[in-house]
Amino acid sequence: MSDAERLVDIETKLAYQEDLVQHLNKVVSDQQGKIDELEKVCRKLVDRVLDLSEEMAASRIEDAPPPHY
Repeated sequence: MSDAERLVDIETKLAYQEDLVQHLNKVVSDQQGKIDELEKVCRKLVDRVLDLSEEMAASRIEDAPPPHY
């Protein structure tokens, strides 16, 4: 294999690696966007569950029989 062929081979491999890195960067970027969106939804769900549990606790106190029973 001549030096010119080796150089072409190396340049070809480098081009494929650069393309792969760009593709992987896009995948990671897309995944981070989805993770951010899921974290936002989870925070909303946690807040909603906490609100509901506070409402239920308050309603249990209101519905409880008077202490003299």
